[in-house]
Amino acid sequence: MTISAILKWITGGLEAMVGIPLIGGILILSTLWAPLFILLGLHILTLVFSIREKQNTHGSILGIVTSCIAWIPFVGMIMHIITAIFLLTDAYKATK
Repeated sequence: MTISAILKWITGGLEAMVGIPLIGGILILSTLWAPLFILLGLHILTLVFSIREKQNTHGSILGIVTSCIAWIPFVGMIMHIITAIFLLTDAYKATK
């Protein structure tokens, strides 16, 4: 398994967790949006490894966009869920 695939599993799982309506909102607000900054850094790292390993990059790019606009309540939740689907699908394809 490649490093980019491992990072996609991790970031996809974190995006799915943050995308859960009540739990994700409480987590983001109680930590003053710190998870969004952490996820932004992880998405950038995943993008770098995906480019180096010539893997799909659209999940990581979508994650970067999501981290930047996720402070908008319902838009952020929907974007987190969509990003999680893209990242987990990419990770699954990369490990096949």
